[in-house]
Amino acid sequence: MSSSTIPTISPAAQQRIVDLIAKELGVTAPQIAAAVTLLDGGATVPFIARYRKEATSNLDDTHLRSLEERLLYLRELEERRQTILASIEEQGKLTDELRRAVEQAATKQAVEDIYLPYKPKRRTKAQIAREAGLEPLANALLADPTLDPDQEAAKYVKVVPAAEGVDAINVPDAKTALEGARDILVERFAETAELLATLRAKLWNEGIVTSTVMPGQETAEEEKFRDYYAYSETIRTIPSHRALAMFRGRTLGVLKLDLGLGESLEAVVPHPCAAMIAAHFGIEHRGRRADKWLTDVCYWAWRVKVHLHLSTELLLQVREAAEAEAIKIFGRNLHELLLAAPAGPKAVLGLDPGLRTGCKVAVVDATGKLLDTATIYPHQPRNDWQGALATIVQLVLRHGVELISIGNGTASRETDKFAAEVVKLVGEQKPEQKLAKIVVSEAGASVYSASAFAAAEFPALDVSLRGAVSIARRLQDPLAELVKIDPKSIGVGQYQHDVNQRALARSLDATVEDCVNAVGVDVNTASAPLLARVSGLNRVLAQNIVEYRDTHGRFQNRHMILNVPRLGEKTFEQAAGFLRINDGDNPLDRSAVHPEAYPVVERMLARLKKGIAEVMGKPAVLKELSPAEFTDETFGLPTVRDILTELEKPGRDPRPEFKTATFRDGVESLADLQPGMVLEGVVTNVAAFGAFVDIGVHQDGLVHVSALANKFVKDPHEVVKPGQIVKVKVLAVDVPRQRISLTMRMEDAATPASQPDPRAGGPRDTRDRRPADQQRGGSREPQPIGAFALALARAKEKK
Repeated sequence: MSSSTIPTISPAAQQRIVDLIAKELGVTAPQIAAAVTLLDGGATVPFIARYRKEATSNLDDTHLRSLEERLLYLRELEERRQTILASIEEQGKLTDELRRAVEQAATKQAVEDIYLPYKPKRRTKAQIAREAGLEPLANALLADPTLDPDQEAAKYVKVVPAAEGVDAINVPDAKTALEGARDILVERFAETAELLATLRAKLWNEGIVTSTVMPGQETAEEEKFRDYYAYSETIRTIPSHRALAMFRGRTLGVLKLDLGLGESLEAVVPHPCAAMIAAHFGIEHRGRRADKWLTDVCYWAWRVKVHLHLSTELLLQVREAAEAEAIKIFGRNLHELLLAAPAGPKAVLGLDPGLRTGCKVAVVDATGKLLDTATIYPHQPRNDWQGALATIVQLVLRHGVELISIGNGTASRETDKFAAEVVKLVGEQKPEQKLAKIVVSEAGASVYSASAFAAAEFPALDVSLRGAVSIARRLQDPLAELVKIDPKSIGVGQYQHDVNQRALARSLDATVEDCVNAVGVDVNTASAPLLARVSGLNRVLAQNIVEYRDTHGRFQNRHMILNVPRLGEKTFEQAAGFLRINDGDNPLDRSAVHPEAYPVVERMLARLKKGIAEVMGKPAVLKELSPAEFTDETFGLPTVRDILTELEKPGRDPRPEFKTATFRDGVESLADLQPGMVLEGVVTNVAAFGAFVDIGVHQDGLVHVSALANKFVKDPHEVVKPGQIVKVKVLAVDVPRQRISLTMRMEDAATPASQPDPRAGGPRDTRDRRPADQQRGGSREPQPIGAFALALARAKEKK
């Protein structure tokens, strides 16, 4: 957080924020204060988490990310608090009691509730009634219900034409006077902060969201939302994916959403919430002359003002919570995808499958440099199978290709079969050349192809061939390649277009930053997009590094990085520990040991009386050292221990070992699937309700959360993650609807869709009654087949 964006708040307010965050995160105030100071000074989360453990007493990146988000919210709250106090004071209405109430409000909503009566607003009916002199009438009837409303109102009948500088007063009869008095009381009731808080809690705890189809929209969107045409659920229990599905339906004009207390309570007279308004203001229906009028005012306040205000607010709260959950899931999936196992420095041939337009081919060397391209047409309509084989085998042999990377889009299984024959032919012609084929996700490849970076990297290369390059490189190093693509285009999200785009971008950028810095970056080979994600760097500095490297050659040591234009000491401090230099002047430069800590290593070498080459990667030698002996005022035990760990395994990669899934031969389309089949697949996406798995048939199947394990699973991420290889069993297949239901519980019984489902107690309903959040279209949205029904059936079996 740059100093220019830090709001000006008082020291007392700053301390309140620190204390509150410390309490919420379960850590001490000094830890939070130290982290806030570092963030305000321009330090990044990866840098603080890795190299400032002494200052924050070991706050990890998870704590720091939560702190960063909460700090932003609380500072915005503090700014708003000060603005509101200034506004009320300017009106001359700021009392000590009101100031205390504003200062003690813990949320933005609470502050806004208090401000509501003082908030400048357009001329309301209540304001017009007050100008007409009707406030005394409203006060009199509220204070003394024994008064006769009509008789009292008659005293306020008044008609005065407008004159210069004076508005007209038009109260021609008692009925109009009572309506004006009602408007005054309704506004007063609806702007009472304490009452609003009580009613809000009532609606949140007992409220039911009802979804109905808008007239004439019954067949809209191919009935994707038909499960919500007559649907209701308690507001506080709606899962994020169902909430977002309903909000999408409302946005498209298909659904209408309402929040109430259920039909039985809505029919009660007086309405429970209207009764709460009455009770708050001491209004009782005891047969007095003004009681009925006052009771009606309370009901009017609820139906016309308060209910609309609170339902809008609470539905927004549900939406924000659902979006936050969706963003969290997206970030977690992206994290796993970015940190997927790299195949490493091997020559790779990328195949971007296609039918009519052919398969695009790109060969890259072990460093990712483009060597060759081609377009082949092994599939229909040309069916040049033999010519395509000759071309690919020749490319593989010429460039020493070790891996064939196949995109998982259209014609991927046909292309996978083709690649299998390539592997066979190469094995026959050159047995010593080990060749393997792997199907990879091609999500985002087309976005990269059309990007400015791709155009600058391959200006003369056709856009379609650039996609094949991306498919090849993402097998070598998923992280290095995927950082070139907008995270939102990688396709591991849930309702990503429906959530707050600013919050999504902030979360995904943080995820990418954490992943890149966890792995480290070779400053001599990294692309500008990858360098831009390094702690302390940005696009301009990353480009400057690349240009300096191109002009002056390799960086021989980390301190040479300071020669890059516009890269100063502060930036160097933030970035140096995450930048690696292999085969440079100093072996420490290929490790995560920060240059500022090199003197500590020198003291260790002096103690051991050995050179750095004799120590790095030698755990037995390092065990002779006691970390406590090398601490000082700057470097404490956490840092010294980190240094020793890094010296044991310098430049260690936190990513797992590279493995591949093997799709079953002969299972290439939905028509080839049979319930009961056990297959190997790759998890492509994880949502709140389950995981999607690619089993090699062009359509991902769904493992519902209830079928992930032989135990209750609250969060699917506890069991699976994107890129994970899993064994699944086919439960059901719906070929017309392109739906596949899978299970990871091998004992689950499969049920052919054409037969009665014994667990459901009757014939299987083939209509797609799944919510919109569980239906898939071209955007790779979640869409299981009967998974929820199967889960319920399994639960009944257990009982």
